[in-house]
Amino acid sequence: MKGVLLVNLGSPDSTQPKDVKKYLGEFLMDERVIDLPLWLRTFIVKGIILNTRPKKSAAAYQKIWWKEGSPLIVLSERLQAKVQEQSEIPVGLAMRYGSPSIQQGLTDLYERGVREVLLVPLYPQFAMATTETIVVLAEELRKKHFPDMKITDVPAFYNQPEYISALSNSIQDYLSDKDYDHLLFSYHGVPERHIRKSDITKSHCKIDGSCCNTPSKAHEFCYRHQCYQTTKNVIEKLGLDKDKVSTSFQSRLGVDPWLQPYTDRTIVNKAEKEGIKKLAIVTPAFVSDCLETLEEIAMEGKHEFLEAGGEEFHTVPCINDNDEWVGVIAKWIREFNN
Repeated sequence: MKGVLLVNLGSPDSTQPKDVKKYLGEFLMDERVIDLPLWLRTFIVKGIILNTRPKKSAAAYQKIWWKEGSPLIVLSERLQAKVQEQSEIPVGLAMRYGSPSIQQGLTDLYERGVREVLLVPLYPQFAMATTETIVVLAEELRKKHFPDMKITDVPAFYNQPEYISALSNSIQDYLSDKDYDHLLFSYHGVPERHIRKSDITKSHCKIDGSCCNTPSKAHEFCYRHQCYQTTKNVIEKLGLDKDKVSTSFQSRLGVDPWLQPYTDRTIVNKAEKEGIKKLAIVTPAFVSDCLETLEEIAMEGKHEFLEAGGEEFHTVPCINDNDEWVGVIAKWIREFNN
């Protein structure tokens, strides 16, 4: 019997600092998130970050928490329910960090008789800290607990026409009655070293402004290329003016160089240096609205833009449980089930 497991990032169980600390500990101790030697990762995460960051992060989560719970979890559950309505086989839901865990998700499917799973990491672009960590963990769990189960994973779908259509239409629908001067595509940042580590050619990625536009096998696992290509695809789909669209990267951590330009600086520069008065932002690295979109962009980003002299700030919602997006996943499932 076949089944499906949708996997998103995850969320703390509550906005209490102890729950946020537990979640951050699991997230940041992942060797594909902070890819440092165990002793150094442990020192940084458990010795420094978990002693300083949980209270601040808890306060941020409190700003965006819904009555039903974590927005990311609630939106993921809505997506699962809608996809299940259009699918003949079981559709499960799991989180890479927090609950429900991937092990629990696989267990639930296994107990329903599922022996062949379509694993759907809910990330359009490939990255070590997203798609790869999900696929690797799922395979480790399969070998240990479900040796007679087969797992097939959905690769990065940033270039899939159906996804680009769903994303583009959601952007167009939201902005149809909005007035804006510039559209900024903000993607979650990653350390530059992650780009080089993911380069299967070991020579192509130089992060020099040209390698992402030069055809290469490296692009199959290059997060930076896939982000810029997503922006390009939407520009072409919607016929946007290239001069009125740009790309940036948010949520950097630590002192090592991360992908640039940085979103927070870009937001300020758009107002202060370029004189942009009306800014719209879309966040296509996420399929579900979460802390990074609802607090970091919609709240903090808006504050920074207005403080810098901007006048209107629009945050385009993620595709969440958008009906067209649901249809895209349902199509993948039908193809898998045939």
